[in-house]
Amino acid sequence: MNLLFIGDVVGKPGRRVISEQLPLLRNRHKVDLVVANAENIADGAGITQKTAEELFAAGVDVMTNGNHAWDKKEALEYITTEPRLLRPHNYPEGTPGTGWFVISVATGHRVGILNLMGNVYMHPTLACPFAAADTALAAKPEDVKMVLVDLHAEVTSEKMAMSWFLDGRVSAVVGTHTHVPTADERVLPQGTGYITDVGMTGCYDSVIGMNTQKALRRFVLKLPERFEVAEGMGTLCGVLLDIDEKTGLCRAITRIRATETVVQSAVRVA
Repeated sequence: MNLLFIGDVVGKPGRRVISEQLPLLRNRHKVDLVVANAENIADGAGITQKTAEELFAAGVDVMTNGNHAWDKKEALEYITTEPRLLRPHNYPEGTPGTGWFVISVATGHRVGILNLMGNVYMHPTLACPFAAADTALAAKPEDVKMVLVDLHAEVTSEKMAMSWFLDGRVSAVVGTHTHVPTADERVLPQGTGYITDVGMTGCYDSVIGMNTQKALRRFVLKLPERFEVAEGMGTLCGVLLDIDEKTGLCRAITRIRATETVVQSAVRVA
């Protein structure tokens, strides 16, 4: 089975490049399932029903989340009506939504998607993601052999530790949150695919997807400045996972990068 995971989608440039490039990628790589981290799809922070439905219409099957899950208040209600939209599974009991979802694909197989958030340098600080992973996998239906884990975390060590902790128990552990793609994709000894950070899907002529000049004012002048999504050509960053349907283990992990081909009008960074 071919599973495409798309890194943090940032604002309109990210949604736009997915709408243009995802149908082509699905056809070219014979993709069976598409999962995207969507915590930044609405104005760079949070999710709305309108922006989520835009990505579903473009071909995304499941959306994961992170520390910006509730930046748009309507997400608190929307997530209770849309099972394909997840939030980190290690949120407290009683938080709307869930971080575990099983989806059936056209091949007849079922795939589990587990969304977790790290604790190191993250706000808010949630329950232990390692314990949450153990709990979720212990309750996994026996017929679900393939499991993808999106670990939304700040530090590389926590992401790497999770990959070793789950090696052989899940199909892949993919890291999100830092918006910068890493070049360390590999299949671990027991068959779990891994990459520290998939990167973002948005405008790369920016500071992690945000307007460069506004970010510079914060860093250089130490002045308060509201972050604003950068305008410009969007780039899709993701990983393609080749997963054995019988064992649930990863045979290969490949970085994917695709840029908009349609030139947008009034493109600017600052």
